[in-house]
Amino acid sequence: MERKILAYSQFRVGPNKVSTGGILQPIADATKLFSNQFDSPLSRNFLIFFFSPSVRVILVVILWAVTPWLTGFHRFKYGILIILLLLRLGVYPLLVAGWSSNRKYALLGGLRGVAQTISYEISLALVILTILLYIGSFNLEEIVNLCKYSIILVVIPFSCLVWVISCIAETNRTPFDFSEGESELVSGFNIEYGSGGFALIFIAEYARIYFLSYLRVFLTTGSSPLCIENQFIVIYLVFFWVWARSTLPRYRYDLLIRLAWKDFLPFALGSLELSIFLLY
Repeated sequence: MERKILAYSQFRVGPNKVSTGGILQPIADATKLFSNQFDSPLSRNFLIFFFSPSVRVILVVILWAVTPWLTGFHRFKYGILIILLLLRLGVYPLLVAGWSSNRKYALLGGLRGVAQTISYEISLALVILTILLYIGSFNLEEIVNLCKYSIILVVIPFSCLVWVISCIAETNRTPFDFSEGESELVSGFNIEYGSGGFALIFIAEYARIYFLSYLRVFLTTGSSPLCIENQFIVIYLVFFWVWARSTLPRYRYDLLIRLAWKDFLPFALGSLELSIFLLY
């Protein structure tokens, strides 16, 4: 879907013209990617280097397993806290992937990605906590039942905007893709990865995008993510991620950190304190 949207947005010939409507283009790209030879640097830390992409994917798969609508079990009393914990653990494979490559550009890309993720995960957690104040539960099933008739989007519209921007920064997407911001010269923390390792890194990234879209849907609408209406909302949110990539230029790194600590963090704290004052 991203290849098609970018192709029509930027008038690229390949992804939307090859075969019937460009259907075979992503299949050909994936086949070529996984069939390439994986030539890694000799100075890398072997086990850590090879297992870091797999750990990223495993963490995202566990995130999906926490949701009771997909598996029918794993009902946790504090499901939202488990989700926040797993999202936070995602920075470790990113940093370790850059460090284990034993390359300066990879290490710098990993450090930039970790600093960016840590900066925005605080605002994201505060926004989630603000929403949970109106719901009064950490259980995912209870959240769906309790906020079915709520007006959370009306009560905290600006917090939802902070949520969207923080999620874009959390997933290292354009215009905040600074962990891969050296792509014009190298490729950030994943410079030494090719073939399957490179594919696993970005499979984990897209899975996080979809999961954060699902999370926003059932935290703000109060209905099961599996219903047809919410499926369209999730697709629209994912489309927004891609649309931002095709439209907005890359932000500056110092302005990104300033936005996180001097704008979003005070706003998220103020919104949380105001919600506590109004509710209690």
